Amino acid sequence: MLYIPEGFAHGFQTLEDQCEVFYQISCSYAPACAAGVRWNDPIFGIDWPGKISVISSKDEQYPDFL
Repeated sequence: MLYIPEGFAHGFQTLEDQCEVFYQISCSYAPACAAGVRWNDPIFGIDWPGKISVISSKDEQYPDFL
């Protein structure tokens, strides 16, 4: 289990096939209020442990973080 405080960016990568990720949020989900950063934005320099094989189109389309 992992606690991520409200307002912190976060991302998940499973390291095994056939995994499910469950998470809870602090309030009702409102898609119009959702925001994020792109998983491969060079400003963050994240060295993901495995090849990215599945990602939502929404998560792929975030602009560069400025």
